[in-house]
Amino acid sequence: MTDQRLTKTIVERAQPRDKDYLIWCGKLRGFGCRVWPSGKKTFIAQYRVGGRSGRERKKTVGTYGVLTVEQARKEAEKYLALAKTGHDLAGEERQARSEMTVAALCAEYLQHGVAIKKESTVKTDVGRINSHILPLLGRKKLSAVTRAEVERFMHDVAKGKTAKDEKTAKGRSIVKGGKGTATRTVRLLGGIFTYAINQGYLQSNPCTGVKKFPDNPKDRFLSQDEINRLGETLSLAETVGLPWHLNEDGKLKHRPKSDDNLREIVPPHVTGAIRLLLLTGCRLREILHLRWKDVDFERNLLNLPDSKTGRKVVYLSEGAARVLHDLPKVGTYVILGKNPDKPRSDLKRPWTRIARHAGLDDVRLHDLRHTFASVNVARGMSLPKIGALLGHKSTSTTARYAHLTEDPLRRALNEGSESLISAMIPNGREDPE
Repeated sequence: MTDQRLTKTIVERAQPRDKDYLIWCGKLRGFGCRVWPSGKKTFIAQYRVGGRSGRERKKTVGTYGVLTVEQARKEAEKYLALAKTGHDLAGEERQARSEMTVAALCAEYLQHGVAIKKESTVKTDVGRINSHILPLLGRKKLSAVTRAEVERFMHDVAKGKTAKDEKTAKGRSIVKGGKGTATRTVRLLGGIFTYAINQGYLQSNPCTGVKKFPDNPKDRFLSQDEINRLGETLSLAETVGLPWHLNEDGKLKHRPKSDDNLREIVPPHVTGAIRLLLLTGCRLREILHLRWKDVDFERNLLNLPDSKTGRKVVYLSEGAARVLHDLPKVGTYVILGKNPDKPRSDLKRPWTRIARHAGLDDVRLHDLRHTFASVNVARGMSLPKIGALLGHKSTSTTARYAHLTEDPLRRALNEGSESLISAMIPNGREDPE
């Protein structure tokens, strides 16, 4: 700690780092500014209750921009002055916070605890909080939520206690239960309680030790025959079109107006997107949000500024590069939607028709990513390289493909054992009956 007074200039010049850090005031001991990786800056007062041997407390007194440095200094002086007389004002506030409800904690978490999360992740969190956590736990005090309570909550969600299908102003709201939903919601709840611990509202996490339902990822890999059928269907779809399968319960506006229109030609941007998913292993949003300026044709790269795991470089095979070259360049985004300057929202309807015609009704678009990985594993590519191509941050994520290495190993075994086989099994020997 220096003897320099904390000023507006010092605070404004402080740059964010990979981790949060503190700048202390050299004139008022215990007063400082915390700089977060997001660039947010908050003022704190730090003191010990009962002297040097007492418990250390940190109290956030305000955010820079809402409070000036001098206003924050005056607030900090109040806490520090009371601490010298033995009053633990911050501790009393934290004790009161421990009696807040789960609903109040969730609201605070969404306001202050999701700064480093992606917008799409926060949206998913909001859905799980509103659909499952608030209906079952929202009114409970934090101190009343035990491990047994969390286990009951998980089993209730798994059994569908929070499931619903109701009409809303925007259409329908469908909430499903199930073991997968229950496990993911308990993980979110554990993160929310971790935030509460970091804020000093709780001493322990009631989600710790809860045995969750095992994750059973639905990995579906296309066989070579299925890949061939998909390729043939895409070619047919963009040339002569796919035949209609009329659904008596379907909306009339989607039906052809005459018998001459009983086939539908699928736009090249749709078929191109599906080909790119299979040829790059990208996630759906990475392809739908891909901009022409992010495509480097000279080096055959996609420079994605933002993906599920942050900035990402995607290496293009010759086939993937050729698909991109052949796509009409209209608007900002590679995959054209209704608005040339906005990304297409999804491929649900065309994919359903394409998958049905190809006999792949049980295949999801995300399974094309799995297929990309499985094909390269079968060709002998190492799992670390597969993980790098897919943009996995954790090796455990790529490990799901480990069992697929059996085929290349078996092929290598057979090829390497030819001399042994010829010596041990002479030509002409009949197989045992």
